[in-house]
Amino acid sequence: MPTLTFKPHSAKIQYFTEDLGKKLLGKHTSLDMVFIPGGRFTMGSPEGELERLEREGPQHLVTVPEFFMGQTPVTQAQWRQVAGWPQVGRSLKANPSNFKGDDLPVEQVSWFAAEEFCLRLSKSTGRRYRLPSEAEWEYACRAGTNTPFHFGETIDAEYANYQAVDEKFGETVYPGIYGSGRFGNYRQKTTPVKEFPPNKFGLYDMHGNVWEWCEDHWHGDYKSAPIDGKSWVDKTAETKASRVLRGGSWLFAPRFCRSASRIKLSPADAYSSFGFRVVCVSPRTQP
Repeated sequence: MPTLTFKPHSAKIQYFTEDLGKKLLGKHTSLDMVFIPGGRFTMGSPEGELERLEREGPQHLVTVPEFFMGQTPVTQAQWRQVAGWPQVGRSLKANPSNFKGDDLPVEQVSWFAAEEFCLRLSKSTGRRYRLPSEAEWEYACRAGTNTPFHFGETIDAEYANYQAVDEKFGETVYPGIYGSGRFGNYRQKTTPVKEFPPNKFGLYDMHGNVWEWCEDHWHGDYKSAPIDGKSWVDKTAETKASRVLRGGSWLFAPRFCRSASRIKLSPADAYSSFGFRVVCVSPRTQP
């Protein structure tokens, strides 16, 4: 297994860079993995949180071991590089995204395709990459906070990419503001990663831009949920059983961008608002 070398990101943030290899013009594509310290947090939303849904509870304490998480959602450049590596379980399209750009998050990616990306990355690097558990994802998103968003009680289009105007679908109106927030620029597409400020762990785009697949199967609430940070996977579930997505997206109303918000879809679904980021749980080596 290659040795991990930490690099300073800020006074409190450490990360290592996974070199994914050369691309056109001799440039390298890499993947920055941020160290997420272990800790304990309250998972789910409190009953008094605005726009809360029953599927976000009951709240429960979870202890999460340390791990590494992609600093951003997987980009199209990163995806294209790994998609060119030898197949492990299934084929991958080199350019599946609706919105094109190397620094844009890859989208129109199914859970199955995201899993294949992780398998290829693991095989090539000798480190174990996978999708995050729901607990890891929410813990990393909150970064020590307990408000609906890691930056506070409400959300603003200057801090995230989401549906920042009222939108009507059929007879239902999805508000473009949350709480005391304000309307803003509805971009109607993905934005380059790192365009908005990171959270305290150094992670970008945890609210909005693209929904992010998690490893877990869908459960309608947190009754009997794991409290050790691990994925809640049903070994007897059918292959097509629903999986979890987190974080909201450019296409969805702000309430869906909350730290505790969660939705389910078929693992075969792939839309222009679906992306993912990876975690790595291999032992770390400091210089």
